[in-house]
Amino acid sequence: MTHDHDLVLRPTQAQTAAALNPPAGRNGGDLVVETLAGLGATTVFGLPGQHALGMFDALRRSSLRYVGLRVENNAGFAADAYGRITGEAAPLLLSTGPGALTSLAALQEAASASAPVLAISSQIPTAGLGGGRHGYLHELPDQAASFRGVVKSVHTVRTPSQIPSALAAAWESALSAPHGPVWVEIPQDVLLAPTELPVVTAMDATPDDLPPRPELTAVAADLLSRAARPAIIAGGGVVRADASGKLRQLAEKLNAPVVTTFGGKGAFPWHHPLSLQSWLEDRHTTDFLEDADVLLVVGSGLGELSSNYHTFKPRGRVIQIEADLGKLEANHPALGIHADARLALQALLETVPPREDDTAADRVREVLARVAERIAAQELTLEQDVLASVRRALPAASPSFWDMTILAYWAWSAFDPRGTNLMHSAQGAGGLGYGFPAALGAAAADPTRPVLAVSGDGGALYSIAELATARQHDLRVTWLIVDDGGYGILREYMTDAFGEPTATELARPDYVALAESFGVPAVRTTPQTLETDLAKALAAPGPSVVVLPAVLRMFAPTHLG
Repeated sequence: MTHDHDLVLRPTQAQTAAALNPPAGRNGGDLVVETLAGLGATTVFGLPGQHALGMFDALRRSSLRYVGLRVENNAGFAADAYGRITGEAAPLLLSTGPGALTSLAALQEAASASAPVLAISSQIPTAGLGGGRHGYLHELPDQAASFRGVVKSVHTVRTPSQIPSALAAAWESALSAPHGPVWVEIPQDVLLAPTELPVVTAMDATPDDLPPRPELTAVAADLLSRAARPAIIAGGGVVRADASGKLRQLAEKLNAPVVTTFGGKGAFPWHHPLSLQSWLEDRHTTDFLEDADVLLVVGSGLGELSSNYHTFKPRGRVIQIEADLGKLEANHPALGIHADARLALQALLETVPPREDDTAADRVREVLARVAERIAAQELTLEQDVLASVRRALPAASPSFWDMTILAYWAWSAFDPRGTNLMHSAQGAGGLGYGFPAALGAAAADPTRPVLAVSGDGGALYSIAELATARQHDLRVTWLIVDDGGYGILREYMTDAFGEPTATELARPDYVALAESFGVPAVRTTPQTLETDLAKALAAPGPSVVVLPAVLRMFAPTHLG
């Protein structure tokens, strides 16, 4: 008897001949790029360094497209966005020590947002590994230790023959639900070591599915079918699992209102009769969700931002579908279902009967009306007009990437992304500098549509060097910089808490002149001309900058009372 696991695919004569006679002049770096190509990668991001030169030299002998940025952290943000847009693992090539460590903030954001980034770093020579003090350039006692608390998995290579398997294992880890960044490090001498190993061809690193346990979905279906006031919170896991269609079907079958988290923007149609949109930082929405007798949470851990700063206290039963085991019941007791959102929603669709409710759409309209009244009472016309101008100027199918800035905080709650997987921000880890380099990564992933980046002047200074990257690679990104002369939200926080701000005011350059010095067209706009100027920039080929001098304010919070 022959079992499937006994079958071995035998190479053809041509494959055998190629394996026995590999091209001359190859080294460990070639094994890296061959493996990446064999896994399906087409584009890599990064920044060269002395220990990593063997890997970068091998790029010229490969079919991989290299997009080089000017700062490692920005390269990490670009890879993060590429992974979010494509759903593929995005290779990030880095050098040892300072180069590697500079990427940490970007990898934290990728981990928080479940973006599949395959970070590959060089290491000091093999003889220096083990924690001794050998005095190598860039030496750390344990470089991998700096990343273990940030990434999903760490893989250290010590010989050339380990490279293909280590990269395949890391690739599978990055793409297993939930997606996330992984870390591979390869010593300098291993990258430079000549190899006579056969050329790496197709690699199989397909991750396993994460289906729900059927007894759990049966209980969930029973709870939902008997609910009088069901509601749904849709998080980023719905977007990453490409499950927005199934979410809509289930919501309509249950007549259940849906609110999307800031990471789940686009998971549910903005103007659907059951859409509560994304007003999570509003007590009216919080009260509505607390009143649900059964609350279905899909692809969200109900963290700080998704729970109105942990003021949300559900009174009914909570069902939580989450691929990240660490987030399951981390904040609220629930019927926890460890599963991919798409597979779990499909299981519920197959078992939940239709539910009649003539009041659901009316209750949604009532909540949104109360939210609108609260905002209207605060005299924030400028902020609403600016956000509306951005929405009108941005083509419906274009993605946008938002830095940590006041206009982005408005967008989390009030911006209609007009589609799934189109609006992204750094709200996972909350670091500055994400918007522009991330938009560059998205433009590299899909050059057929313009991409919008939005930053404040404080965040813009983190990534200003990437104007050179945008010009060099002719990436179609329009960068909107809202210049308010400092860290605007921190200015508000400090004024509210202490009566006056400290360390929030910034000297800054003439952004228009600076962009033009990089060969990037730029224009200074006003709130009245923003829509026209932004639309014109987005319609033009290549990169562009639009600078809006304006002091915007946040709407009042509802979690402090």
